[in-house]
Amino acid sequence: MTPTIPSSAISSSLEAVRRRLAAAEVAAGRAPGSVRLLAVSKTFPCDAIQDAYAAGQRAFGENYVQELQAKGAELAGLDIEWHFIGPLQSNKTRPVAELAHWVHSVERLKIAERLSVQRPESLPPLNVCLQVNVSGEASKSGCAPHEAVALAQAVAALPRLRLRGLMCIPEPTADPARLAAQFTLLCRLRDELVQQGMALDTLSMGMSSDLELAVREGSTLVRVGTAIFGSRSYPA
Repeated sequence: MTPTIPSSAISSSLEAVRRRLAAAEVAAGRAPGSVRLLAVSKTFPCDAIQDAYAAGQRAFGENYVQELQAKGAELAGLDIEWHFIGPLQSNKTRPVAELAHWVHSVERLKIAERLSVQRPESLPPLNVCLQVNVSGEASKSGCAPHEAVALAQAVAALPRLRLRGLMCIPEPTADPARLAAQFTLLCRLRDELVQQGMALDTLSMGMSSDLELAVREGSTLVRVGTAIFGSRSYPA
């Protein structure tokens, strides 16, 4: 696990992100509170999540199945809303279907079908977003934009799932116009699906470095990790 910053610093950082988000909503002419904050806690220990929880944060994002399982077990006494946001292999869907409240990274029908079958009847339907590769990078996960409509139609028909919207991870670029174009593409895809009668309410886009631009372009949920918990260190 990545070492975390002190609890007081997490609380202060979280409040700073909330202020950024509120200011971004005002600047974009959005209603206050219209954009949700997802605290991306991947690689950070449970202590860091507990500190953010104590500061009022309830939704947390994880990228790795094993880490989600471990944290879900250790923090089972807290009313945390777990979001799985990383690539998901078909042989690892069961724990995610059983533990997560949201999955943002559905990119293939097979993954959605397994999540649907494995979602316990005792739990509410699993909220899912389709991940779309808006940059066209070969290294990026996500379905191609031209595949999104057909995939959304198929996923929306599955039991035990609730299709909520779309997610993207744009290419890292210092060009705000290029970044905005990728966010706009996701927004237009969402609008196309809504016009077809799908009740979608979520655009999962925007992170620590670009949340203001994402909010301006229509994001309803930003995924912020570094600005809350600090920089990550990964094993070699």
